[in-house]
Amino acid sequence: MAEKHLIALDLDGTLLKDDKTISPRNKKIIEKAKANGHIVMIATGRPFRSSEMYYRELELDTPIVNFNGAFTHHPLDQNWGFYHEPLDVKVAKEIVDACRSFQFHNIIAEVMDDVYFHYHDEKLLELFSFGKPRITTGDLANFLTDSPTSLLIHTEEDQLKKIRDHLSEVHAEVIEQRSWAAPWHVIEIIKTGLNKAVGLKKAADYYGIPADRIVAFGDEDNDLEMLEYAGHGIAMGNAIAQVKNIAKGVTLSNEEDGVGEYLADLLNL
Repeated sequence: MAEKHLIALDLDGTLLKDDKTISPRNKKIIEKAKANGHIVMIATGRPFRSSEMYYRELELDTPIVNFNGAFTHHPLDQNWGFYHEPLDVKVAKEIVDACRSFQFHNIIAEVMDDVYFHYHDEKLLELFSFGKPRITTGDLANFLTDSPTSLLIHTEEDQLKKIRDHLSEVHAEVIEQRSWAAPWHVIEIIKTGLNKAVGLKKAADYYGIPADRIVAFGDEDNDLEMLEYAGHGIAMGNAIAQVKNIAKGVTLSNEEDGVGEYLADLLNL
């Protein structure tokens, strides 16, 4: 039997197929890995409310990393620790004000399960209403009073670089920023120093698992640090070039059970 490994799963574009389901093959291999004593956890950019159903579907009993590392907790163990590191509300409001000089569709602030929309937006409301958050709409400069876990700027592709360049110039020392994959041209902002690897390391330290026995899967730029940290940092076949370049290996795509195939091979499942 293989030594105990810690397996960290990104959700969208990685564990989940494009229809947002977990394939029977992936589920079966993950069940086998757990039965063999390996530890399986989720590390996602999603809030907990929209990843909880996958946590339950996989019958996990481990910590979970949400908001790309801005929130890490153990849903079944209140004593494990509750690590929530939001972006300073003053910085968030400065970014909102700066955005007025650019073209953008909307700005969304998430304070854990409270969601604030700068403008009313039916399409995005649908995307963010999972898990029934409390939703507030109105100018964030006035309505946002708490420090947000994350800030999202929805814009057009031609504005993306301009806004990101401005953020790098003015706020580089206090924020981490990422952009979502097409079709959503979204800039995601969290507090500086946070990423999925930060949350994953908390879990690894808790379980006493060294980096060389951590297997992490990802496909987007919010997975980079996690894949660099893990001894087995594996890019999906559908991953962006930047992720494939830093990964220690590449597996099949999320539509081809890439997670399950790699684990079955590595852990003899």
